[in-house]
Amino acid sequence: MTQTEQQQLGKILWDIANQLRGAMNPDDFRDYMLSFIFLRYLSDNYETAAKKELGSDYPETPRDVMKQLRVSTPLEIWYAENPKDIDIFENQMRRKIHYVIKPEYSWSSIAELARTQSGDLLVTLEKGFKYIENESFESNFHGLFSEINLNSEKLGKSQTERNKKLCTIVSKIARGIAQFSTDIDSLGDAYEYLIGQFAAGSGKKAGEFYTPQQLSTILSSIVTLDSQNPGSGKKKKLDKVLDFACGSGSLLLNVRKQMDQYGIGKIYGQEKNITTYNLARMNMLLHGVKDTEFDIHHGDSLLNDWSILNEMNPAKKMEFDAVVANPPFSYRWEPSESLGEDFRFKSYGLAPKSAADFAFLLHGFHFLGKEGTMAIILPHGVLFRGGAEQRIRTKLLKDGNIDTVIGLPANLFFSTGIPVCILVLKKCKKTDDVLFINASEYFEKGKRQNSLLPEHIEKIVETYKSRPEKVERYARSVSIDEIASNDFNLNISRYVSTAKAEEKIDLKVVNKELVEIEKKAKSAAERHNKFLEELGLPPV
Repeated sequence: MTQTEQQQLGKILWDIANQLRGAMNPDDFRDYMLSFIFLRYLSDNYETAAKKELGSDYPETPRDVMKQLRVSTPLEIWYAENPKDIDIFENQMRRKIHYVIKPEYSWSSIAELARTQSGDLLVTLEKGFKYIENESFESNFHGLFSEINLNSEKLGKSQTERNKKLCTIVSKIARGIAQFSTDIDSLGDAYEYLIGQFAAGSGKKAGEFYTPQQLSTILSSIVTLDSQNPGSGKKKKLDKVLDFACGSGSLLLNVRKQMDQYGIGKIYGQEKNITTYNLARMNMLLHGVKDTEFDIHHGDSLLNDWSILNEMNPAKKMEFDAVVANPPFSYRWEPSESLGEDFRFKSYGLAPKSAADFAFLLHGFHFLGKEGTMAIILPHGVLFRGGAEQRIRTKLLKDGNIDTVIGLPANLFFSTGIPVCILVLKKCKKTDDVLFINASEYFEKGKRQNSLLPEHIEKIVETYKSRPEKVERYARSVSIDEIASNDFNLNISRYVSTAKAEEKIDLKVVNKELVEIEKKAKSAAERHNKFLEELGLPPV
């Protein structure tokens, strides 16, 4: 499928969403829509793998015959004809693609129930979702569909009305997708497109689950480069990657895309919001990440309630080759006395109650490996605010951990119009200066939201790679001594101003030009008056 077709598929599905949701809240309808696309992906992938596994035993049954037999897929026929072989077959499928979908819960079966307006659709969907959560995978995906209430009155007051509404939704989606030849990447990209569209419609809520792809590309490009010598190119492999505020998982998937699927050992993510946590798990599977290749935890990063990150023995501490994050901006939190002794914060102090920005940063930084790179999106306030934040910032600078500060344009997010920055941190840094990149004026202006074009992204990444001494009005490498003389204030415009110098005016030249203009004006007036005199008119 071409990129144009992928965009068309995404737009068709988005149009369907707008047509069908009616008075339903966009966030509620999002969960139904994305879950059905997820089911379609699991089913298609399973059917393809099953056909390959069964080879000549796979029933090549014409559609008209399947209609007479009242089955939706050839695999349904095989299951009916080979009951004794099902366990062996499913064990083999779990080994190869890591999951199983029973034929009666496949998308083809569900779509056929919807097409025929079957009264069994709602009940079958409930059973199918429970099966996927508890039995499909070796790993337990308990609660994957917990936010989808098929018995919600938002779908209809009675079960009959709800079933009818679901028939309409599923049928429309099935017809929309049927126009395209779908594969793993296509459905994954359509899923990402819809997440972005729903994020745009959610306004301020969108920051909870979506990082714009342009920003994801910048962060993922930076953390995949060699940490000591970015100009030498990408690392060959990242063993472990962490996003401790992963939202829908798009940032982690972008890192995986940069490295290709064989360049990453395992993906780790953490998300506090239950709905978004489920979106992330679906998003991983939709992009072909096997259940053994990722671990998404539902919990609070600030409280560090994930057992694998709570190891007190330094020798057993989990460390990551890359850490990326787009945490909630200036999030209000409740730092307790016990948190003050927490191994993540003890050497730096606690971030203030009014803004947990540095608490998020220190959490991720603690788990960064010695040769790793961390890139985090934060509001500009972290660069210059005083008090506790200044103390944390000062220690990080003195320890040589802040590598690069990147200023971005305003209005890039759905959730806020404020300009943000990217901080790049390292445990072992080759240079003792800080690179400042002021990219605030490089963007394409939009009606509701600004965006970064590929050339803007490339300029940022290439500047990070080359680490120049100075690029006029764009970048500069600044010594720690100069930063110290500014009380460790990292306000970007102090070091890289985008203001244009006022043009010097030579008054002698200007005066000469005015004299010449006056001469020409006088000469023109004299000629004009001669014409007026010939016409018998008074001079001007």
